[in-house]
Amino acid sequence: MSNTDKTDNTAHQGFTAEERAAMKDHAKVLKTEASRGGSKAEKAAQAVQDVLEKIAEMQGTDRVMAERVHAVVTDTAPELAPKLWYGMPAYALDGKIVCFFQCAEKFKARYATLGFSDQAQLDDGPMWAAGFALTEVTAEVEARIADLVKRAVG
Repeated sequence: MSNTDKTDNTAHQGFTAEERAAMKDHAKVLKTEASRGGSKAEKAAQAVQDVLEKIAEMQGTDRVMAERVHAVVTDTAPELAPKLWYGMPAYALDGKIVCFFQCAEKFKARYATLGFSDQAQLDDGPMWAAGFALTEVTAEVEARIADLVKRAVG
């Protein structure tokens, strides 16, 4: 297909500003993690602090939901280590991301997302959900998150 065959609707536009910012956040976190000294426990404590600071920076319902998701994930699966991933709170097992929270505001999305990586053991036949839209974290939603996280870590 030549360039003249493309319309504005099909032309590749590249990454959005929000996606580029997330990649820069990820690179910054990797650089910071690599330069940190201290014991494994000190590094883990700093990673938790980084996640809590990022959540505190969020606005309105994104912050409220991120706080609840963080509490549910850390209570349900204390073996998951909180860390930043592309500038968002994430939870890793043996250094590999299992699940993450993505706020709506950062990506100018209609809703926040609770996502699971391919490390999550949520397999259910030939197709299963790996991302969930969040508009509110109620007691029922907290119970569903807890169940998903338990299944994700096996």
